[in-house]
Amino acid sequence: MSDFIFSEKQYYNAVNIALNADYKKIKSKKISTWEEAWENIKNNFPDINPEKEFEKLTNEGIELILDSDDNFPKNLKEMPWPPLAIYAKGNPKTIPGIAIVGTRKATTIGKNTAKQIAKKFSEVNYSVISGLALGIDESAHSGALDGHGVTIAVLPTGIGNIYPRQNQGLAKKILENNGAIVSEFPIYYKPYISSFIQRNRIISALSQATIIIEAPEKSGALATARFALEQDREIFVIPGPVNHPNYTGSHKLIREGARLVTNAEEIFEDLGIEIKKQKQEELFKQLTQEELIILEAINQLGWPSSVDKISEISKIQVQKANQVIAFLTIKGILK
Repeated sequence: MSDFIFSEKQYYNAVNIALNADYKKIKSKKISTWEEAWENIKNNFPDINPEKEFEKLTNEGIELILDSDDNFPKNLKEMPWPPLAIYAKGNPKTIPGIAIVGTRKATTIGKNTAKQIAKKFSEVNYSVISGLALGIDESAHSGALDGHGVTIAVLPTGIGNIYPRQNQGLAKKILENNGAIVSEFPIYYKPYISSFIQRNRIISALSQATIIIEAPEKSGALATARFALEQDREIFVIPGPVNHPNYTGSHKLIREGARLVTNAEEIFEDLGIEIKKQKQEELFKQLTQEELIILEAINQLGWPSSVDKISEISKIQVQKANQVIAFLTIKGILK
């Protein structure tokens, strides 16, 4: 790295800290170089030392990638409102990638759906990209890890201030498994409402397509879908019960033209992803005891059958039987 590029990174980081990551203000300050931008404002921020602030990044193993760097993700350059730089820790593979997002207050079925789909994508060498939030996001990251794949968390905070704190352990696992933590905010930046929206546009831009799982009427996942639309990305939506509040926004997206899907295989088909078919006996080895019992009941009754009858024969409660049937559908065993 040349001394010029190194110093430019230091100055950009200082400007970003001084202006509290305000995108418009930062962009307006750069006339030719980030050194010049810093020179124009440094007298107002005597407590900020560019070299010492950059040392904090180095000590934490965080790389600052300017939009002029060769390794700056090409996807981000092609989007409206592109970030001026990103901070990355780990291995920020971005292509091919798939975004999986949804509500923080997710149902058990929603979380398991996110895990299953993420795992499937990991198995075909797609990185899974999400926001490390509680609910659907954390389930997507976990599913990717279950599939021994790469997953990337895009934060609304600085990388030195993992949010939410409950997912610090998950962030560590992501890094330990060749994934990455990415942000456009300074190392210890704390989140504002606007920073979540800023984060969402990066999630969608890094991805070939965005999968929405459980998006209420007012949901950050809907903002991600809007950004994906602006960025000419595919949008896939998992439907749910018509009266469930977690699906109000999801169903609205479907009405507006997003693709309705029920499992990973349908998304593979729409995206033209070729996968090797698992042998039936190999697939059945992966089933739980409850799934095998439900399948035996279905074999007796024929498919489709009512959940009440399946529950009666299998001796599994209706709610649990319904959940197991959903999992078998996600796995592609039931249509």
